[in-house]
Amino acid sequence: MPGDVLTSWAWVFWLALILVFLIIEVLSLSFLFLMLAVGSLGGLVAGLLGAPWWVELIVAAVISLLLLFFVRPPLMRFTHRGADPARSNIDALLGTRATVVKTFDDGPGQVKLSNGETWTARLADRATAALVEGDTVQVDSIDGATAVVSPAQPEPTEKSPS
Repeated sequence: MPGDVLTSWAWVFWLALILVFLIIEVLSLSFLFLMLAVGSLGGLVAGLLGAPWWVELIVAAVISLLLLFFVRPPLMRFTHRGADPARSNIDALLGTRATVVKTFDDGPGQVKLSNGETWTARLADRATAALVEGDTVQVDSIDGATAVVSPAQPEPTEKSPS
């Protein structure tokens, strides 16, 4: 008897699951829940064709996994194809050059980045040279509101053809 109820009302379960997955997909836009919704649709179709509930589950799982591994990655690449490649926020600061404006005396100093911002800074662990005002440094990372810097390598100069 409980198996009959499960089999006879499985279509309601599948419709509810599809609806929940589609709502989550609309909110997240990650294509993950869309793949799960389509897999659930496969389970619904299997149930409507008369398959037992455990076959419906297997069909839904297999379809979802196939879609997740073979359809979602190219779909993600396609949708991000025209994305702006410019780095922003902290990523844009990494590797930029800066000038020391407050000497690093036993602690943090200050640097003026090439974009004009002034940041509190500390020396990277690997940096051994003492830095004084006017020295050029490079931003290695950002730790909270502090730039972690090290002495900059000299920029290569272009040789003019003779």
